[in-house]
Amino acid sequence: MGIISWIIFGALAGWIASKITGHDASMGAMANIIVGIVGALLGGLVMSLIGKTGVDGFNLGSFLVAVGGAVLLLAIFKGFRKK
Repeated sequence: MGIISWIIFGALAGWIASKITGHDASMGAMANIIVGIVGALLGGLVMSLIGKTGVDGFNLGSFLVAVGGAVLLLAIFKGFRKK
């Protein structure tokens, strides 16, 4: 995927993850993009550790992995912020 695809993919995944976790009001567009891209990387890492394919293009399976990774990232962030 190219850089524009990663930005669009990250924005969508980050936005959906922020809606799921209830962080949407406190996050802007740039934060959604960053969370989505880092979440896609985290989700891909987790999937590769269990022997499955992670993010391999702009498709539904990759999108679900990216959203799952972004939700995980936001949950970890929330855990560190509370302490």
